[in-house]
Amino acid sequence: MSRLALILILVFAQGCAQKTYYGKLKHLGSFPSKLKEVSGIGIGQGDIWVIQDSGNKDKIYKVDKKANVIKDLKIDHAKNEDWEDLAMDKQGNLYIGDFGNNNNDRKNLTIYRVSSSQLEKKEPNAEKIEFHYPQQKEFPPKKDSLLFDTEGFFHREGHLYIFTKNRTRPYTGETLIYRVPDIEGEYEAEFLGSMLLCQSQNRCSVTGADISPDGKTIALLGYGLIFLVRDFELPNFETASIQIIDFNSNTQTESIGFLDGKTLLIADEKNIITGGGSLYSFSIN
Repeated sequence: MSRLALILILVFAQGCAQKTYYGKLKHLGSFPSKLKEVSGIGIGQGDIWVIQDSGNKDKIYKVDKKANVIKDLKIDHAKNEDWEDLAMDKQGNLYIGDFGNNNNDRKNLTIYRVSSSQLEKKEPNAEKIEFHYPQQKEFPPKKDSLLFDTEGFFHREGHLYIFTKNRTRPYTGETLIYRVPDIEGEYEAEFLGSMLLCQSQNRCSVTGADISPDGKTIALLGYGLIFLVRDFELPNFETASIQIIDFNSNTQTESIGFLDGKTLLIADEKNIITGGGSLYSFSIN
């Protein structure tokens, strides 16, 4: 994608005030040593599931609210090339986002769908939702168009909504928004537009996403920041407003999910320098 084409993309919420608020995470517990790189969290049906990213096993882990592992399941027919986020629908089906794409050169982007009935088995089978981004023409694209890494998505009413992670140089602070159907198949992702979050290269890229149970608030996670998106009507984000919350953390925050309408769960990866490897809660208004 050329720089000119990027400029021509409709950027939602540009005119909305983005006042920064401050809050504090509540530490709930530390993950066991085998879960050093929690990259995604999915919450539903009273369950909390987490995954790890590239270089780790093809497993999902059910944990409690203190980050203790209750059980783990190896997913059949699903390879962890770079699992980056989890989503759950209201029926308890789990979706694994294998769309990590640090170098923006992957052509095999996949979301694995694990039905609620399969989650009762020792090795659940997964269906494949394969997709590509129609705006990406080069693999990898030029440095000013490195917009096709992904670490955050959620499920809503038959679709999976995807928010890409910005790696552009110079950094633009945008996330591209797409959606694909939630059933097995091969798709060209439907482009919904882009959203300008903020312009700090080290903080503003999307590392996780979820939507509130009532569908009125989207939580996007950055490094030490939460972006609460409201005043939208899916799939239209033209009227959306963004509230930025700084929770004053320098750890590698990678996962976010709604425990209920007012409580978010957040997880960070463990790092020998910054720490982390824990599960937190955060209350929103």
